[in-house]
Amino acid sequence: MFGTSKASRGLIVAAGAATLLLAACSSSSSSSTTSSAAASSAAATSASASSSASGSAACDVTGKKVAFVMGAESDPFFQAMKVGAAAEAQAKGMELIWQGDAKEYSPATQIPVVDQVLAQKPDALVLIPTDPKALQPSVAKAKAAGVIVANVDTRVENLDDVLTFITGDNADGGAKAAESLAGAIGYKDGTKYKVVVGLSSETATTNVARLEGFKKAIADKYPGIEIVDVAYSQSKPEVANTNINNWLTKYPDLNGIFAIDGTNAQGAAAALQAKGLTGKVALVGYDAYPDNVKLVKDGVITSLIAQVPADEAKQAIDAVADALCGNTAGIQKEVVIPNFTIDKNTTEADLKQYTYVA
Repeated sequence: MFGTSKASRGLIVAAGAATLLLAACSSSSSSSTTSSAAASSAAATSASASSSASGSAACDVTGKKVAFVMGAESDPFFQAMKVGAAAEAQAKGMELIWQGDAKEYSPATQIPVVDQVLAQKPDALVLIPTDPKALQPSVAKAKAAGVIVANVDTRVENLDDVLTFITGDNADGGAKAAESLAGAIGYKDGTKYKVVVGLSSETATTNVARLEGFKKAIADKYPGIEIVDVAYSQSKPEVANTNINNWLTKYPDLNGIFAIDGTNAQGAAAALQAKGLTGKVALVGYDAYPDNVKLVKDGVITSLIAQVPADEAKQAIDAVADALCGNTAGIQKEVVIPNFTIDKNTTEADLKQYTYVA
């Protein structure tokens, strides 16, 4: 889990994909300054998580600069997050600085990006830390410069200097993945099964919580399942693909794969397809990338745990805007947004609602 207890669970009313398309930003540059998302956003809001609308309207944040720094900016999860951030920043008249390393998910590449962004003197920083310890000094540096800091998706170790932390329910997502994988492999008590887990990072709090949730569910409900190996990809599908190919050679009797994020799901799916193992090795993934959703329909991926990245970003923009106005009373310290499981039985309406749009 991620340290302190969950403060609340938001109730999601997710906007349709068509609305998000209207909000989609035109640039995918890893070093872009964006204030040009289309129209106003109807992205989903969390009733218990969002700061008060009256507070946001009470003062003018036009021209205030909010920086968003993530890892592996090209990841479709972060591109979907950009939709929510850009739309909400435009609606408030704020300038959005969107910057991250193009492909690498690591603190070594993220820390210099944070330094570059802070040199632009933003009023607020929304940070998606690639490592909870390594990025802690970056939070302290921002605070010393008078910059309001929020964490989204992942968090730093100590939240004392962080206004709010907004994330999906990662431990629950891991548990849902275990349940789906057990169903896909036809789990029966007394039978032994072998599964592997592909992650992007050993330390990112999302990956850690999902793995812990997965392990706990297996220990509690499916003791016949053995996690025989784990490996890391730094959010690169090609590395995930290599990891899976190595496992398929090492474990010819492999029963299932838990791909703990979208890029690992991409790499794993490609490996299974190339070896003709679709439907023979169960694959449960995370993140509703459009291509991954199609692979669920095609039977390559058993199921996906979907998040709501645009809403996480929107809530972060709302929170820092309120804080810039001095309206912090309604801002939750930690916000946890429920997941949604996509499988072959998911309706078209739900697929439209939860598929990530970039």
